[in-house]
Amino acid sequence: MADTFRLTLAQLNPVVGDLAGNIAQARQAHAAGARAGADLVALPEMFATGYQTMDLGRKPAFVEDVMARVEALAHDLADGPALGIGAPYVEGTNLYNAYWILDGGKVTAVVKKQALPNDSVFDEKRVYHPAEPQGPVAIRGWRIGIPICEDAWHVGPTETLEESGAQMLFVPNGSPYHRAKHERRMNHMVARVVESGLPLAYLNMVGGQDDQVFDGTSFVLNPGGALAVLMPAFDAMVQTVEFARGADGVRCISDDKITLPGDYALDYRAMVESVRDYFAKTGFKKALLGMSGGVDSALTAAIAADALGPDNVRCVMLPSEYTSPHSLEDAEACAKALGCRYDYVPINGPRAAVTEALAPLFAGTEPGLTEENIQSRLRGLLLMALSNKFGEMLLTTGNKSEVAVGYATIYGDMAGGYNPLKDLYKMRVFETCRWRNANHDPAWMKGNGGEVIPPRIIDKPPSAELREDQKDEDSLPPYEVLDDILERLIEGEQSVGDCVAAGHDLETVKRIENLLYIAEYKRFQSAPGTRLTTRAFWLDRRYPIANRWRSA
Repeated sequence: MADTFRLTLAQLNPVVGDLAGNIAQARQAHAAGARAGADLVALPEMFATGYQTMDLGRKPAFVEDVMARVEALAHDLADGPALGIGAPYVEGTNLYNAYWILDGGKVTAVVKKQALPNDSVFDEKRVYHPAEPQGPVAIRGWRIGIPICEDAWHVGPTETLEESGAQMLFVPNGSPYHRAKHERRMNHMVARVVESGLPLAYLNMVGGQDDQVFDGTSFVLNPGGALAVLMPAFDAMVQTVEFARGADGVRCISDDKITLPGDYALDYRAMVESVRDYFAKTGFKKALLGMSGGVDSALTAAIAADALGPDNVRCVMLPSEYTSPHSLEDAEACAKALGCRYDYVPINGPRAAVTEALAPLFAGTEPGLTEENIQSRLRGLLLMALSNKFGEMLLTTGNKSEVAVGYATIYGDMAGGYNPLKDLYKMRVFETCRWRNANHDPAWMKGNGGEVIPPRIIDKPPSAELREDQKDEDSLPPYEVLDDILERLIEGEQSVGDCVAAGHDLETVKRIENLLYIAEYKRFQSAPGTRLTTRAFWLDRRYPIANRWRSA
């Protein structure tokens, strides 16, 4: 075999169901790899279909279509480097998550995934059949072991590949982002490298798909676990790396390592990319949102401006008599600092009409939560009217703390098509606003730089402003207390007793746990939103709506 092997890593963004577009991206990557003198051009897991397909992947006509397209691609790419691409594969009655090797005008190998993840956001056992152990694939005289994504998180598949003569490992992935995910991936891959003594190339896709965002950060490890190559987070790019065979085995001789930013930067980028791709992949170009003068709508507006460009974002203030002068000033100042359109639509008239219509039925009752929620629902009605009229997707602005305890009005401020803050607790909302004011990268942020969120928005006590002198802490514990309790109950699956042992008041924890459970019906009807943690609301955390169990 040749003493060197050139591998082109195509860290790209597929679109679920856009088979023609994904195959076109594969052709472009192949051409780039040919120019770089690659032996193999590699695309991520399930790239031909986009990822995740969910139950679309169970539709026979869909599977037949994509398999036919990959086979045609093999025929078309008779010249140049081999191409590796993730796509489904049917063998008998079994459907596999597979990785196809195309070389010399034909399909030369199909590697099938063995370990099917079936937790968190993954339901692969619902769609695919687990494969039996397989050996390495011969590509241009080299023996390449290809454990597909989850396969590389377990000892067995890599051990089999090493024992059957693999000279290097290549891991194609569809691995969605969550906070601190890169460290987890790296720890698992280092373990495989140390166990096998083989170099390893890890390729991940980029781009948003519904709630999930794929963050790239592809990398190459040398024997012993030393990092040779680290590609950027979230950027689509094609990079060629080179491996060489020497007296001490095979090593990557490329050296190209970026430095990853911190969690706040990665979370913010994930929210921006999820909005950008959710709009692009569903056909929307413009967004609107209710601009209250509060911290959540300000951060949502900044994310939307950075994702879509400020010219494509409409901020709408819908004041009532309870809206403070500061909120009016702050909302307009934030929208103008971001460069977004700002509209002003008072709700006093519509509210008076609803009050008059309901007066005979409400006679003899005291005003309360119902009247407060009417304001929120009127705002939702007016914002959805603007969305329908102008074809602008409405973004909702509720953070994870509020979504968790139901401190949001269903069919009101919960109305909309996407929620970037859905997995971001309130205390992190404050810090993310401060981060955005201090950071601006024009390479991926389309909004203005500088202090785009007025400090008063961040510093003032949060309020829904649905009654006189209302504060969130009238109904909820302080957010630093609430968030700690919620993280323990949700991310930690801790009990009330565990939270009390950590220093929280018993009655407060029991009340928060009850609010968490009884708000489940609201979350079932809420907009999808960016996944940032391992316990995001939707696929990560699945609880019954009707549920009477509570911690002792």
